[in-house]
Amino acid sequence: MRNPNGQRVTDTDMSGNKYLNRKTVKSMALASAGAIVLLFLCLYFCFCPFLPSWVSWDDCSFCDQTGVYETVLKNRKVSVKNDTDVIWNSPENVMVQKALSCDVDNDHMDELVLLCWRKGQYGAHKPFWVEKNDNGWSQHLFVYEYASDTVQPKWMSSYIGQDVMDIVSNGKEAPDTRLWFEAPSHEMSSWVWDSWGFTREDTEISFAVFGDILAHEPVYRYGLQHDAAFTFLFENVQDIISDSDVAVINQETPLTDSPEQFSDYPRFGTPVNIGQAVVDAGFHVVTCATNHALDRGAVGVNFTKNFFEKNHVRCLGIQTTEERDEKTYEVIRRNGVSFALFNYTYGTNGIPLPDDSPNMVHLLADEEKIQGDIVEAKSVADFVIVFVHWGTEYADEPDAFQQKWTQIFLDSEVDIVVGTHPHSVQPFELCTGSNGHRMLVYYSIGNYISAQPEKSCVKGGIAQFTISLTPQGYQLAAYDLQPLEITWHQGGKYTAEPKYDS
Repeated sequence: MRNPNGQRVTDTDMSGNKYLNRKTVKSMALASAGAIVLLFLCLYFCFCPFLPSWVSWDDCSFCDQTGVYETVLKNRKVSVKNDTDVIWNSPENVMVQKALSCDVDNDHMDELVLLCWRKGQYGAHKPFWVEKNDNGWSQHLFVYEYASDTVQPKWMSSYIGQDVMDIVSNGKEAPDTRLWFEAPSHEMSSWVWDSWGFTREDTEISFAVFGDILAHEPVYRYGLQHDAAFTFLFENVQDIISDSDVAVINQETPLTDSPEQFSDYPRFGTPVNIGQAVVDAGFHVVTCATNHALDRGAVGVNFTKNFFEKNHVRCLGIQTTEERDEKTYEVIRRNGVSFALFNYTYGTNGIPLPDDSPNMVHLLADEEKIQGDIVEAKSVADFVIVFVHWGTEYADEPDAFQQKWTQIFLDSEVDIVVGTHPHSVQPFELCTGSNGHRMLVYYSIGNYISAQPEKSCVKGGIAQFTISLTPQGYQLAAYDLQPLEITWHQGGKYTAEPKYDS
């Protein structure tokens, strides 16, 4: 209550004792509770970590490969025992999220690896360009070596540079140890030991596969008259070629440096200038097993194969008269991944192979032998890719022959098949075999360049796919078909241009 002057006074009971009224007591209680909460929050943020919500904390125990050292991770702290004695504890200012024991430096002895958190991105010796260490909690990777009676630091990271939700090793059976970091987005990255510490591996290999170079007379006539280097052929796709780890194109027709041999359908002879344009554009592989491979006879095959090989472009599907032994596939390596590349054609337009060179053009004929060749390739390579010339010309769907061989390749556990020859684009799909094996097949990616007037022939595509190393092995990570359109320009020039969604 208040007195006549408006001042608050206490109530008085019948004995004259003063007491606080209910409203005053309630206000004082709320004020006390607020002060306690504020004090708790201050203590929490001063002494407890402010960490991302995705962080989970492991409790585990394990031994190194010798069985001598037992590591126990509990309540964000690690202790290492030798026999029954604790010989080492993790630093007091460090909270351990994950721990594992593996041979990170491939010296046949395990190291102790800790994924942990501490305040600041750097330790006592921060880089000279850093003015002030961050006092927030940041993630680190620490590596220790087991010693006889202790654990010694081997390598201490600064801030890792990415968020890591989990960390695993690829196991003792692998020839080289990798650490796999899983980001909160579940994206995986691979890290390997360098002489100074861990380096992130580039584990993705991108392919771009272009369709048929069908060099009709209008195409090469314009180039010989106006642009002898034929730079116009690839001016619109140079960035796609350059950005690919492996760029492949189907050289449908044989090359020649003899003008009298330049020719159009039905028996092609293509100026070597076009081959040079393929080289200059930066292609890594050409496929030459086509129905026109023998249009200029053995001379044309010899010239084409020797030209590309001399210019360090891998030439598939044909062999010279000097290559007596059959070599059905080539192996290339990118980022530590090996690829076995095959190239076949359904036939050679009725032109027989030379009696003394039965392997001059690789034919899609002997099922049992082809399956055996694929089995052999899988034993020496991580991934098997087949480039195949097949199908019905101008058809927009695969025919029975394509479907038959697709099943053969799937049963043989080929990883990717890329088709050409129909001169039109056909579907692509991811097939799954009875044993769970997955195979990507592009039935036909159409033309890259030609002077064919049919509407279906002016639309082609670039098969683009990415192979990535994962903890489960090498897998197809992404795939697509980039649409192309062939354009005839006033004056006779033909170009191919990617068509992107607006």
